[in-house]
Amino acid sequence: MEHVRYIDRTREDYIRQGYEKSYEWAHFDDVPFTPLKKPLSKSRIGLIGTSEVAVKFDPETEENPISEEDFRGVYAIPANLPTEKFYSRTSSFDRNATTLDDVNAFYPIDQMRKAVANGQIGSMPDSFYGAYNNYSQRKVLEQEAPKALAFARRDELDAMIMVPV
Repeated sequence: MEHVRYIDRTREDYIRQGYEKSYEWAHFDDVPFTPLKKPLSKSRIGLIGTSEVAVKFDPETEENPISEEDFRGVYAIPANLPTEKFYSRTSSFDRNATTLDDVNAFYPIDQMRKAVANGQIGSMPDSFYGAYNNYSQRKVLEQEAPKALAFARRDELDAMIMVPV
């Protein structure tokens, strides 16, 4: 099976849509790297995804824990909900190459929980995090990355796993 060539497909899609140049991917000549100060088995690890994860709810029996205003930029969602309550709101993915039917395929909630239960990671915070699809590098650098960092600091994370869709 051949892997999906998302970068090539994105470039081709931009040209096909009539843009004068293809999508310009973010790149950095100098990327800071900080090694973990303790083993993963002792670390508090967060999960953030770009799949616009949301929570299914039944308006007859419960309140939605997330308001529509929260789906802008980076947001937090309760981590203690059952996996089947999560889904993706996005329509920005290659429907010919994948589906978003299995939440764990694009937002590995159960794998994170198992890693904690098995002692592979020390703990997770009370919130998972999401990032609304945004193609502005400036906005990501100036607004969204600082908000994600604020969540990480608030929840005393040692590291965060980012899963793009």
